[in-house]
Amino acid sequence: MKARDRTISGVGLRKMVLNIFTSIPIATRRHKWLVVALLLAMRPTPARPAPIRLYDLRYTLRIDTRRADQVRMAWDHCHAVAALQGLVNRREPLLYLRFVDSQRRDTNVDDYWLSRLSAPGQWLDGRETEVVGDIVELVRIFRSYIDGVVVYDPNVAATSNVASTAAGAESLLPIRYDPSPGSLYTRLVKTGPRLAVKLWLLNRDGTSLFTGTGTIPGADRPSTGSAKCDAYLWAKHNYLDAGRCDGSFGAYYLDQYWLKKPRSAVLNHHCLTNHDFFISKKAFFFDLHIWPDEAPIDDPRQKPGTDLETLKEFLLSAYNHGGKESMIHIGGFVPWAHKYTSHRGSGGKHAPVPTEWEYGKVISAYNGFMDADAISFGAMANASFYAHFPLRQKYPQPWVTPLQLIRRGYLTPDGSVNFAGRDFLIFYVGDYDCAAWVYQRTMDIWDDPARGRLPLMWCISPVLERRAPMALDYMRRTATENDYFAAADNGAGYCEPGMLQEPRGVSNLPSGLDAWARHCKTLYDRWGLTITGFIIYGNGPALNKAGLDCYASFSPNGIVPTAGPRNLLHKDMPVLKFDHDINEGNPGDAAVHVVRRIRERRAEGRPPFHWFRNILKTPSWYVDTYDKVREANPKIELLDAPTFFELYRIYLQNRQ
Repeated sequence: MKARDRTISGVGLRKMVLNIFTSIPIATRRHKWLVVALLLAMRPTPARPAPIRLYDLRYTLRIDTRRADQVRMAWDHCHAVAALQGLVNRREPLLYLRFVDSQRRDTNVDDYWLSRLSAPGQWLDGRETEVVGDIVELVRIFRSYIDGVVVYDPNVAATSNVASTAAGAESLLPIRYDPSPGSLYTRLVKTGPRLAVKLWLLNRDGTSLFTGTGTIPGADRPSTGSAKCDAYLWAKHNYLDAGRCDGSFGAYYLDQYWLKKPRSAVLNHHCLTNHDFFISKKAFFFDLHIWPDEAPIDDPRQKPGTDLETLKEFLLSAYNHGGKESMIHIGGFVPWAHKYTSHRGSGGKHAPVPTEWEYGKVISAYNGFMDADAISFGAMANASFYAHFPLRQKYPQPWVTPLQLIRRGYLTPDGSVNFAGRDFLIFYVGDYDCAAWVYQRTMDIWDDPARGRLPLMWCISPVLERRAPMALDYMRRTATENDYFAAADNGAGYCEPGMLQEPRGVSNLPSGLDAWARHCKTLYDRWGLTITGFIIYGNGPALNKAGLDCYASFSPNGIVPTAGPRNLLHKDMPVLKFDHDINEGNPGDAAVHVVRRIRERRAEGRPPFHWFRNILKTPSWYVDTYDKVREANPKIELLDAPTFFELYRIYLQNRQ
């Protein structure tokens, strides 16, 4: 029983006192004050919540990457601690890490959020904290939360992700096999707490269990010829197919291939601390190549396409075990700087962005969407802790009325748009389609002192409430009248929406549009969202009528796709075509780009509604850019999102 269940409410106590008092003989009642005093003294006091244990993992960021022993230590400690955190925080927030340092400010991101959440009147106000200084001590404190250890194979990189899958499904601590003195395996299994090994992903003599030959161990099927894919198919058979994983959660994170070439500039790119949330959700983990026409750099002897076929098997099983009705929430991103792309040293022939799009196409065919923790700002810690943050039931936002538009001079009394020679501008303030980017950049972007000086459309995926609820709540509580919120690409998660439509390539499954509409509508309703600020068509088809109907059901005030018909009103939902990315760092260069593009669009006969996408820009950048735009052309006017999209709707209605 939880502590809060052991207390008696004030009403319940009064009833208890009255019942006892009325049962006392009348002669004794003259001493009623004594009886009441004794009963009140016996009232149980609310149990104090357990202290938050703080563990500082930043020592893993201060290693010498030329020393293999230090690199291995950093990997092993981050992996085990993240998994432990996911298990400990599964039901209540008890373990908090210090790990992610800001790349823009001289501060720690985890400290920033802990400070905000501990402020007077906030969620953690008054909650005690205790620092834990050693990983063995940390494991001892939370020993009751783990049922043992899963040991994985240093010679088959994929087994590190298989170990994360097993960790969530069986409450195990993942530890890389390394019997050398001082290794984590030695400190936790051979000495120290002597944790019992419940699952070996290699033979006990240290040789590989998965060899890419014969049959897949315990799976009763021929080997794929790839030890990597055999390990993943073993996990599929034992966890996904068996219903021991939650198929509605997946995780695409770099495996222990990272040990071969850690990037010393930003040592958190392994994203191991991102595992905690997905382990807490019993997710399936993978790291597989998406292209069928080449073998991956981490498994060059496999038949090209084996990785992809393995992933498709994974996704189909996930679809059948949780993802059919609720969609599949997949954290992580293509590890483009390490594998699978034409980026320097990554071993592929396809560029990073098309590889991202192909990945989106494949997972969307099985009802999957990305929570796209792309490297650079991809590391996140403590999501399993934040998942317990108490959100409000609703975060409503107002919409503009025609009368307000008339009073402000944007509509004539007869209901026509009053352009008065103006071009209307809106910025897509993004990209916030993953929890990690919101987590890392709130302190320098949202907290920028210039926020509120201009109307900005903040495009943030509402599904991020699962891993960063405190950030979304903080933004709403501190928003100015000039801050308005829309959904990021491509709704409540980054998918290829055209791949949800029938006929459905890759998977040939039935339509996923109803599942997507249910998923999005629930989250849009909570956050008061009615605009989808950007829809990416990468390698998938554009929305057809069924797809547009789907979006009209939860995004009635507008969508901005990258392709398809221009100037479309679908069921009264305005459809505005994507224009340009404006991401120059220098506001002067960005302003030149905006003014030139608007001039070109007007020469082409386009309507005077202009949308531009920007990535990770501060409010100060927008203020400087817009000042220079107005200097060059004072007839260009930046609008708030409701005004922009309502005027665009009226413009389209009047053209019909």
